[in-house]
Amino acid sequence: MNDPLLIAGREYHSRLLVGTGKYKDFDETRRAIDASGAQIVTVAVRRVNIGQNANEPSLLDALPLKDFTYLPNTAGCFTADDAVRTLRLARELLDGHDLVKLEVLGDQTTLFPNMPETLKAAETLVKDGFKVMVYCSDDPIQARMLEDIGCVAVMPLASLIGSGMGILNPWNLKLIIEQAKVPVIVDAGVGTASDAAIAMELGCDGVLMNTAIAAAKDPVLMAGAMKKAVEAGREAFRAGRMPRKLYAATPSSPTDGLIGR
Repeated sequence: MNDPLLIAGREYHSRLLVGTGKYKDFDETRRAIDASGAQIVTVAVRRVNIGQNANEPSLLDALPLKDFTYLPNTAGCFTADDAVRTLRLARELLDGHDLVKLEVLGDQTTLFPNMPETLKAAETLVKDGFKVMVYCSDDPIQARMLEDIGCVAVMPLASLIGSGMGILNPWNLKLIIEQAKVPVIVDAGVGTASDAAIAMELGCDGVLMNTAIAAAKDPVLMAGAMKKAVEAGREAFRAGRMPRKLYAATPSSPTDGLIGR
């Protein structure tokens, strides 16, 4: 089906975005990314070498820029200033690349977003010419504020980063989806394929994940499962599910022609 994901004016055929951290080596990273079908890959600038360490293996060799859209992120940043500084460094390392993922964390324990600092950083980055996709709380008011600032996608968490707890508040996600004019991409908390399918069935435009794949017993196999789940969830959303009916069973087969009819 002609159903592309549109982000900052560019079309993508995959609605699954995948992180590049936590794999045992770059070979496993590449095999998992290939199995996922992802075109957009996130890169933690503070943790993954993309040229800043000239004498070490670079992710750019495993995942060339000609084959993938990089999404540098600010994982590990706890202030707006640190996040802005990190993404300016990424832009230099990637020859002016301007599509980025902003996340400003509130504490080491929960990794929940610090929304005041996130809003501050988003405003600075948008003014500086970045196309900002932003990790945020599942608060529809703050999501709208980020969109009003000029972010090209809002990325509410499903549950805490790395928790694998799945979608804990589908109602808030629906509120964000219904009001948003930019893509809504679930970020954080997905644990298995059914979580990804549910996110897409709710109407999310995409799903971003890392730990759910990298921490699986077989990351490559899980990456393939996530690809199928995202595709199936999107098709189910587009198809439109049947109405729920309480206390009223409806036969799935025709009853005409049966004895006594």
